[in-house]
Amino acid sequence: QVQLVESGGGLVQAGGSLRLSCVASGRAFSFFAMGWFRQAPGKEREFVAAINWNGVTTYYSDSVKGRFTISRDNAKNTAYLQMNSLKPEDTAVYYCAADRDRSATSLYGSSSQVDYWGQGTQVTVSS
Repeated sequence: QVQLVESGGGLVQAGGSLRLSCVASGRAFSFFAMGWFRQAPGKEREFVAAINWNGVTTYYSDSVKGRFTISRDNAKNTAYLQMNSLKPEDTAVYYCAADRDRSATSLYGSSSQVDYWGQGTQVTVSS
């Protein structure tokens, strides 16, 4: 069992930055690929970014590529999502996810293979 706790959300103006954190407890953090998904009101949950177990391989949705950076620190059991140049359309609840497929390929573009979810953190970008 893995527990995921996100933090770092909040209200920011367009063009600003936020860094989300996801702390994992339970099983060894390096056993899992990590990902971030988001869900805006009235919309389905969508993939944002994923990272493999050792941080070498990353994936991004086209909508955030070049603006967001996913990273992880296995010594701290923590995954991060650095979000720059934020836009109002980035407003959503952001969820951290863990997947036993350490390559992160199962997370890329899909939430169907997620094994564990965090509770979510709200990000609001004002125009």
